[in-house]
Amino acid sequence: MKVLFHVQHLLGIGHVRRAAAIARALGEAGFAVTVAQGGFDVPGTDWGGAEVVRLPPVRSADTGFRTLLDADDRPIDTGWKKRRAAELLALLARVKPDILLVETFPFGRRAFAFELVPMLEIARRASPRPLIACSVRDILVDKKDPAKVEAMADTALAFFDLVLVHGDPAVIPFEASFPPAARVAHLIRYTGYVGAPSTREAPPGDGVDEVVVSVGGGAVGAGLLRAALAARALSGQRNARWRLLAGPDLPAGTVAELKAAAAEGVIVEPARPDFPSLLARCRLSVSQAGYNTVMDVMRAGCRAVFVPFAAAGETEQTRRAELLAARGHCLVVPEAGLTPERLARAVDDAMAGPPPPRAAVALDGARTAAAL
Repeated sequence: MKVLFHVQHLLGIGHVRRAAAIARALGEAGFAVTVAQGGFDVPGTDWGGAEVVRLPPVRSADTGFRTLLDADDRPIDTGWKKRRAAELLALLARVKPDILLVETFPFGRRAFAFELVPMLEIARRASPRPLIACSVRDILVDKKDPAKVEAMADTALAFFDLVLVHGDPAVIPFEASFPPAARVAHLIRYTGYVGAPSTREAPPGDGVDEVVVSVGGGAVGAGLLRAALAARALSGQRNARWRLLAGPDLPAGTVAELKAAAAEGVIVEPARPDFPSLLARCRLSVSQAGYNTVMDVMRAGCRAVFVPFAAAGETEQTRRAELLAARGHCLVVPEAGLTPERLARAVDDAMAGPPPPRAAVALDGARTAAAL
């Protein structure tokens, strides 16, 4: 069975990590997977045995997602869109998939309707017709325009056979962030969370009894790292080693600045592929609340402080973090008004409180998606 998997990330790397875990699970289940990768390369991504076809890459200019830039940092135009759509449709014709899997759309990625709608229309008319499925995370960003939300449901009903929600309804049902979920309820299958276990073990000693501060890809994490650097001296955990992980999208100048300001007992280094094993050994995790980081924290069962990314109207991370905080899994510090003092207080409160309960959520979402 041939799978064509369309994957497009614009800012962070969470979508790519989750998609790669699903691609690996599909390969392990015996599928022949081709990934149409529309974002810039994320070093260290393990797609398993999938064929990865790189479309002309595009990224967001900022957290507002209003301006999309090509490989030369120029805003994409009509000509660029036509060229990229043609490449995607040629790939569809070559692969002739039995299953067409689309990451996020129609519940996001509306800026890529120029290539996705034609691909879906052709797939719907094909004979034999492929199964068409959407791969979407647990929580959507809130939309202010109800008409746009209803249009998402219309598109799902027009083109899709399955909507694979990578979450657990016992934690948060899809309708909590997508009000018209009842209209597409017959399409929805919950896979559980895609939390891939670590395949790499950290060297002896790394992570042991440390405060591990991470920011995912790092594109929007500089403020948290700076606050953590100053918070250590204000915290009761000042005698612990603090390890700050700078993601690949953090500017080199910012990384150099953090390293220069790091006191003895503080390590500033690039994000690591053995990150989950660091969490399994750490005293405390301090991070944003992106999907993949939260799943790593839940799997590790460590104490955690989340500072959810909330710029430009983003609500997804805040909702996820607050939900877990209500269940005793973490403490939350709002990004707005983040200071070293507030972060240090949260670190001390997290250490003084009871250990988090064992995660009662499904974390094998990649394999379940492949089975479905």
